[in-house]
Amino acid sequence: MRFRHPDGSTVHLAYCTNVHPAETLDGVLAQLRDHCEPVRRRLGRDRLGIGLWLARDAAHALVTDPSALRGLRTELEHRGLEVVTLNGFPYEGFGAEEVKYRVYQPDWADPERLAHTTDLARVLAQLLPDDVTEGSISTLPLAWRTAYDQERATAAHTALTTLAERLDALHELTGRSLRIGLEPEPGCTVETTRDALAPLTAIGHDRIGICVDTCHLATSFEDPHTALDALAQALVPIVKSQLSAALHAEHPHLPEVRAALAAFDEPRFLHQTRTLTAAGLRGTDDLGEALAGDALPDASPWRAHFHVPLHAAPAAPLTSTLPVLRAALTRLVGGPHPLTHHLEVETYTWQALPPELRPRARAQLVDGIAAELTLARDLLTDLGLKELP
Repeated sequence: MRFRHPDGSTVHLAYCTNVHPAETLDGVLAQLRDHCEPVRRRLGRDRLGIGLWLARDAAHALVTDPSALRGLRTELEHRGLEVVTLNGFPYEGFGAEEVKYRVYQPDWADPERLAHTTDLARVLAQLLPDDVTEGSISTLPLAWRTAYDQERATAAHTALTTLAERLDALHELTGRSLRIGLEPEPGCTVETTRDALAPLTAIGHDRIGICVDTCHLATSFEDPHTALDALAQALVPIVKSQLSAALHAEHPHLPEVRAALAAFDEPRFLHQTRTLTAAGLRGTDDLGEALAGDALPDASPWRAHFHVPLHAAPAAPLTSTLPVLRAALTRLVGGPHPLTHHLEVETYTWQALPPELRPRARAQLVDGIAAELTLARDLLTDLGLKELP
């Protein structure tokens, strides 16, 4: 979906396909047929943006087989879909029964991460629509915080600098300008936007910036305006923003709130949980750990890294951080000029929701994704953007 900003530039809105597990190119093609095109039709649009997730094997197949890459582009056009952004965070196995800490491997100190992201960039340069010259790729924020020493930090810095040089060369070769955004996430070396300032300014290349995920922003209790102003002052480019909402518990000390939270403690993904105390931010790596005894202070609200559907906040006594998303979006695209032109709805946890909230059929999932995109569209038009055909 495309929108015209009052300044005349185009803002792209997509939804991320990591909600549809697929490790191979055949699986990706099936996604387009079974999910993406039906979402487009449900919205009644001739064109729909998707933030494509390509696992290692799928990306490698595309970059080593030009005919396969041409075939994917043809299939996208045939189904009324377009790609201006990729989700390069998960490397493989994102649809596994247990993902947890595995999603952070390989990290930016490992050569495999640079190789995979380079493949993604080469693929995206060929998938961009003919009238689009700028693409974006989100990636993990350097590494999970443990076992990340100075040696690995130096290796990650070198890898990202090498990537920037490769993106420069790709621009000269194809005319397509691609940028990479580190995506701050609780528990990682770069947990907050503030944590991103030092490594990104050290790299000092405008092709390496930040991806602002509004669920992660909220989970870490960052104020959107303060965070985005700091990025602007540091001249850190906002490559893209993922529109998502976290799980919020206002009174975590109450037994009924604990019981409601426990329904979201599931085995597939990590749900880092945070609370803001007078002494600063406190947290656990997972929701179950927070619920066990006194691992986390409960005198103040808790937020958990659980991407809840944008249009359907959990039932009381829980809610979502949709207000944080609204505030961030106002700052991102509500001003005289957009801070980013790439927006992506990223709710990948539909099948991890409590059983009674999960879609029971493909059509229900299509309805849910379409409802999320409709909410995002309405937020954008309320900010003065005009939806384009």
